[in-house]
Parts: sequence; structure tokens; C-alpha cells
Amino acid sequence: MHKTHPLIADLRSDTVTQPTSAMRAVMAAAPVGDDVFGDDPSINALQDKLAAMLGFDAALFVPTGTQSNLCAILAHCQRGDEYIVGQYAHTYRWEGGGAAVLGSVQPQPLNHQPDGTLALDDIEAAIKPDDVHFAKTRLLTLENTFGGKWLPFDYVQAATELAAHHGLARHLDGARLFNAAVAQAISAAGVAVPPSQAAIVAEARRIAQCFDSVSVCLSKGLGAPVGSVLCGSADLIKKAHRIRKMAGGGMRQAGLLAAAGSHVLDHHLTRLADDHALAARLASGLQGLPGVQVEPPQTNMVFVDLIGNAKARAPELLAYLQQYGVLATGLYRLRFVTHLDVDQAGIDHAVAAIRAFFK
Repeated sequence: MHKTHPLIADLRSDTVTQPTSAMRAVMAAAPVGDDVFGDDPSINALQDKLAAMLGFDAALFVPTGTQSNLCAILAHCQRGDEYIVGQYAHTYRWEGGGAAVLGSVQPQPLNHQPDGTLALDDIEAAIKPDDVHFAKTRLLTLENTFGGKWLPFDYVQAATELAAHHGLARHLDGARLFNAAVAQAISAAGVAVPPSQAAIVAEARRIAQCFDSVSVCLSKGLGAPVGSVLCGSADLIKKAHRIRKMAGGGMRQAGLLAAAGSHVLDHHLTRLADDHALAARLASGLQGLPGVQVEPPQTNMVFVDLIGNAKARAPELLAYLQQYGVLATGLYRLRFVTHLDVDQAGIDHAVAAIRAFFK
């Protein structure tokens, strides 16, 4: 048995980050009030900031992305309605069935295409006719990024226009919207140069404006400790506010958390390109290993499939890496996620450990 190393690279998720010293200082100094009464200035400032960034009238700070998506779906839909969603979308597969359990809103899951999209023909075919035999199709939900892939903007436009043509509302689970915006900005520029804050915000707004509501997570790639923000029309956010209360999401002096959210929006958008570059470095370092198939990353996630004789060794690999101070997940595929607290040395150590395992 090898001696266990101290933790060097936690690649399980971009949710594992620690608040930076600058973030802690902002949180400590944040003015607070009682948000249930609507008078927490730091929460109000965050809501106004992100709504303005993405071009919406209003926004709502919530504890989690799961609650944000729940508030959106239940604000758009009534009992007996239906929302169209991807088979592996977070709002369907990874949120405990909340819309169905708590809102009696039926999901209609569709299979994903290899690029993470839902085929337009599949979306159209899933929309139910106005007939008493069927649930009423009310909403299309997309996710961007999805499994680390950013959805091509032409596709986002086409899918949301199709939904609007059929009278459906459109919600985006944009937990990692700004990761998508960084990749989209680089693609639009045609050169692999990290985009500016203004370029990232412009691309995020361009994506967001295809939807009636957008949920953005602050505690994933952006690195805040807690929280998501739901953006939409004033009427939609008013409905979502009531649902948040019912779901137990009304917090009091939560401006301490909201201040961290405002800080990361101001200071952590441009550094997302670093995460993407480190993911590419990790993927490149794993090329050529027998039995290891690496999906080229588009943002900050690297997915690895073990094939052939190596297929059954995933649990063994994860345990081996842990001994060497590297953490990853293998729920359905091996996944490595780069983030604020991972540097080049950590990535190179992870590559060396994985390569050593397969020797």
C-alpha cells in the first residue's frame, strides 16, 4: 500500500472551491437586512446586477440551483402541465423529481444528440395536441453547458423559436452559463484568446435572451460558496418568489452570501478560460493510454471512458488516485472537473498518477 498523499487536486466538481481571501473580505463587510421583508441591500444589489447583465426585468436569489429550476418550472407550469426536457438534463435526472413531486408537473424527457442538443424534430413531436387525453405541454427546458458541452448558438435560437412558435415558455438551466459564454466568445472571435469581461457578458446575454427565464449558479465554476439566481420577467419572478417561500428558500440576512455572488460576477468571469485550458491540458495528457478513451473537453469537464479490459477498473482507479491526492467521480463515466482551486501543477500531478496506474 502506497503512502497516501495530502489532497493535491480535487477534480470531483467545480462546487468544491473555497472562498478566496478577497471574497471573504467582501462577505465580512457586506451590508445586510431581512430578505424576507425585501430589504437586504446586498441581495437586492446581486439580483439587480445579474438581471441587468442578462437583460431581464427582475431576478431572485435562491439557496441552490435545484431550487432555482424548481421555482422556474412551477412558475411557468400548473398542475397537470408538462415540460420537455433532456433525458440527462439536471432538471429531470438529478433534482429528485421535484417538479413532479412538488408541483404535479409532468416531465417529457427526450434523448440527447451526441453534441448535447435535443433534436428539433423530437421537440416538435413531443408537443401534445390540445386534447383532454394529454397533459398540456407548456415549457421547453434546455441546459447550457450540458455535460461540459456548450450548445451552439444557432441551435439555441432554433430550438427556442420552435418552442415559442408552439406557444411554449422557455427556461434555461444555465448553471454554467458563463462557461458556455466563454467558449462561445472564443468561437465567435475565431482565435483561442481568453475573452474580456465585456465579451463574456455579451455572449451570456445573447444566450439568455432566447429564454423567458434563466437560472445561473454562483457556486459552480464562478466559485461562490452558496447560491443561484433566477432571472425573468417581473411577473414570473413574483410567482417564483412565492414558490421559493413554500419551498423553504426565504432566507434572512443572506446578504453575506449574495455579496460573494456579486464579487464573483465582477472578478471571476474571465478566469473561467483558465479552467477550460487546464481541462484541455488534462485531456491531452491522457491521450494514448491503452483502454482509456478521452472525450475532448469544450469547457471545464473531462469525461473518460475505460474500454476493453480496463472497463472494470474504474473503482480501482478512483481509489488509487485518492491515495495520490487526486479526487474524481465515476457515477456513470469518469469525470474530472477543473475550477478555481486547481492549478497546472495539480493537473500535471493528476496526469502522472493516472498514467502510473495504467503502467
